[in-house]
Amino acid sequence: MTKLQELWLTEAIRLREEHAGPLQDQEANRLARAAGGELSTRIRHRARWLAERDGLVLALRHWLQGARLALVVLAVLAVVSGAGLGFAALGDGQTPVNVFWALGSLLGLNLVLLIGWALGLAFAGGQDAVLGRLWLWLSEKLARDAKAIQLAPALLLLLQRKRLNRWVLGALVNGVWLVAMVSALVIVLMLMATRRYGFVWETTLLGSETFVALTRALGTVPALLGFNVPTVEMIRASGDGALNLDSARQAWATWLVGVVLVYGVLPRLGLALLCLWRWRRGRADLALDLNLPGYAQLRERLMPSSERLGINDAAPAQLHQVQSPAGTVQSTGALLVAIELDERPWPPKLPDSVKNAGVLDSRESRHKLLEQLSRFPPARLAIACDPRRSPDRGSLALIAELARSASATRVWLLQAPPGEALDAERLGDWHSALQQLQLPFADCAPMSWLENGHD
Repeated sequence: MTKLQELWLTEAIRLREEHAGPLQDQEANRLARAAGGELSTRIRHRARWLAERDGLVLALRHWLQGARLALVVLAVLAVVSGAGLGFAALGDGQTPVNVFWALGSLLGLNLVLLIGWALGLAFAGGQDAVLGRLWLWLSEKLARDAKAIQLAPALLLLLQRKRLNRWVLGALVNGVWLVAMVSALVIVLMLMATRRYGFVWETTLLGSETFVALTRALGTVPALLGFNVPTVEMIRASGDGALNLDSARQAWATWLVGVVLVYGVLPRLGLALLCLWRWRRGRADLALDLNLPGYAQLRERLMPSSERLGINDAAPAQLHQVQSPAGTVQSTGALLVAIELDERPWPPKLPDSVKNAGVLDSRESRHKLLEQLSRFPPARLAIACDPRRSPDRGSLALIAELARSASATRVWLLQAPPGEALDAERLGDWHSALQQLQLPFADCAPMSWLENGHD
């Protein structure tokens, strides 16, 4: 996952929490604290974990797929529109082509929208580009994922802080118009190569010298690139009718192609490359705004003052053994922990290599153990449960969280006390729940496995 995608998901999580309230993030916060780093790094780590848990990472993939498909749709529309402009400009060849009507058909709308985009870029930041809004709308619709609804607003908010949205949308708008103009130019070349066209200009109000000056002025830059420009005599003669000379047809055709290339294709190409360059240059500077309320309130949870001062909460006696270097818990150690036992003798007799983490019967004990496991994950973990209790969601979530902190985990379903029988239906619920968690379980003590790694 790229840095941009991480920031994007983080912003989406912030928007989601602002609208729907805080998420259940205890495990995410614990893992972010264990990962270390600056506050922004921890916030991104937390957001990525939450996004993976809640399916937002998959929604982002769907959104990106939809965005690519939307680009393909816009490109196809641009090709078809450009081809339509080319056919409309030259016609079927049965009548002479009015060169300035053809030029207006090929360049008029493009130049008007280009000027409008430039003014919007200068005064409004370019965020109101119609094509840009259409692309975002299509991306969301084609993603077909309800969870992707907050991704587009999150992306825009993230980019607006560095004013990069103007360059992203600018690259899109100019790129689409570049495709349209290239399509129109290709159609014009194909038609000129397969049909015989005559070229004229007509006027009622203006004199011939006006068209001579305009034609020569428009052809100045194309002439520098090697395109022919009609002579003054050709321009004047074309006002009375299409010249039946191959040299005149070729001169007008070359002039028209050169003008479309210089004033239609090249400006869009240059602006698209400029927008891409500005986007790539500014993308590296993207960062979270830690002053936003959604991020500021995470500071104490992800970088508590006790941690920043280098002070750790004192662990209970049992947990001190877990983080002891002599126990080698981090690499090859084994740990036994119990969850909410009702007046049972505990712990059982343990081999010297197996450490006892006690009984988790309060929120504080759970959090402390999880903090320890995030720093010193055991190679083997056995979780003892009392099957006389129902396997509620809280207990199963704790078992899953503990299991994620160890290389291998087994669940020990304790036998009933003497003179008492286990409820078969409740025991079946435990079996079913643990199978869904894909955790091995047994009703006998896994001491051999804890000590040696095998039964």
